[in-house]
Amino acid sequence: MHKLLTFRNEKLLRHALTHRSYVHENPDAGEHNERLEFLGDALLTFLSAEYLHRRHPDKEEDELTRRRSALVDEKQLAKFAIEVGLDLRMRLGKGAILEGGYQNPNLLSSTFEAVIAAYYLDNDSDADAVRKIIEPLFDSVPEKVVESRSSVDSKNKFQEWVQRNVTQTPPKYVTVQAGGSSHAPEFTAQVLVNDRVYGEGKGRSKKDAEKAAAEDALARVKK
Repeated sequence: MHKLLTFRNEKLLRHALTHRSYVHENPDAGEHNERLEFLGDALLTFLSAEYLHRRHPDKEEDELTRRRSALVDEKQLAKFAIEVGLDLRMRLGKGAILEGGYQNPNLLSSTFEAVIAAYYLDNDSDADAVRKIIEPLFDSVPEKVVESRSSVDSKNKFQEWVQRNVTQTPPKYVTVQAGGSSHAPEFTAQVLVNDRVYGEGKGRSKKDAEKAAAEDALARVKK
């Protein structure tokens, strides 16, 4: 068993593995993992930034930002989730399982974020404990994979355009609608610059919706 799944408080791990769809079908199951997902996302953003800042002293901010996105995007986090054995341990509702939930990158990446947060809390909110777990996973990502992903991230491309042409303040992403079912959610996001909407997009996760909004914005500014 991977060390990330070794907990003193097993209830905390179970909480992190529990998707909204499972709670919907099992009302006595307790809380779903979305609050933990929020914390895990923040932890991964910080730890990946710190990791890259230390590993690449020669890289500029824009390149580090692209590389960070590549290390913690949905596709890569889903791979990490499978690598540590989260895929078949996720607590999903029957509908989500029938729709291929154990292989769904969105569910895998979200669960990985939640488990990272739970591990952090289980270790007395010690970021170093998480760092020891996550950095070997970062090390396992081939350099060519990071480079290829970092070159095509739409959010980074739009931020670079904004900072070249409008303002040094990064674009702001806002979720304007959340719908769909518990196992097939749909989000709508807008990207704003100086309170002006530049693009809008939809996706199965907030991250996907934000990327779609950035792609829409890039398409508009190129016209």
